Amino acid sequence: MHHRVRVAAHVRPSRHRRARRRGVHHPLRWSAAVVSDTPVVVYDPTRENALAHERVNEAVLREFTVIPMSFGTVFRTEGDVVEFLKDTADALRDVLAKMQGKIEFGLKVNWEPKTVLREAEAEHEEIRRLMEEIQSNRLASTYFARVQLGRLIERAMSEKADSYVRAIYDHLRDCAIASRHNKPIGDKMILNAAFLVESARAEEFDRKVSEIARRFAGKLRFHYTGPWPPYNFVNIRLKLERAGSAPPG
Repeated sequence: MHHRVRVAAHVRPSRHRRARRRGVHHPLRWSAAVVSDTPVVVYDPTRENALAHERVNEAVLREFTVIPMSFGTVFRTEGDVVEFLKDTADALRDVLAKMQGKIEFGLKVNWEPKTVLREAEAEHEEIRRLMEEIQSNRLASTYFARVQLGRLIERAMSEKADSYVRAIYDHLRDCAIASRHNKPIGDKMILNAAFLVESARAEEFDRKVSEIARRFAGKLRFHYTGPWPPYNFVNIRLKLERAGSAPPG
C-alpha cells in the first residue's frame, strides 16, 4: 500500500470547511502531522472536498516543508498518527531533508490540431502532394492514397508533438531540480508534467513558463498550476495495520 505523507505543523483553519485542524507532533518534536477530527468514512474526491484538502496544504506550505498525504487518508485514532510518525521516522527525515525548500509546479500543454496540421503540411512536401492529388481526383485509387496520407500525417504530428515537448523541457530544465512526465489526458494533450523547483527560484520558473507559452502562442495552450507540495516526487511505503484509509461502509 502506498501513501503520501503530509508532515508540517500549525495551520490556519480553512474557510471552506469548519473542521478543527491541529498538529500531532512527532515524539522527537522535529515533525508533525496536520490533522482534523473526522468520522471514519470514505470521502469522495468532489471539487469541494479536494479544494478543502488543497487549501490546507497551501496554508502549511507557506511556512513549512510539506510531504503531502493523499486525499482521503483517515487514521482511526491520534495514537495511530503518532505510531505512523514513529514507524516512518527514518523515511520522513530523509524525505524532509531532500524536499527542504522545494515545491512542485504542474504543467499541462494542449495543442490546436488544425493549426499544427497546417504547419505539418507546409513542412512536408509528400503530404501536400498527396492532398492535392486526392482533392483533384488524379489518382486511380484514392482509398490507398488516403491511407498513406493518414499515416504520413500521423507520423508528422507525432514528430511535431515530440519536438514541442523537447523544446518545453529544454527551456525549463535549468530552473528545475527534477521533472516527471505523466501520461497525457485526451487527444489534444501533448504534455502532462510536474517540475520540482527550489522555492527561491519560483519566480524565475514562472517567467520561463511565460516565455515558452508566448513562443508557442496560437499553437499550444499552457495550463500552469502551483506551487504545490511535491506530490509527484514523494512516495513512502507504509506498513501499518491499524492506520490507513477508511474502509467502505
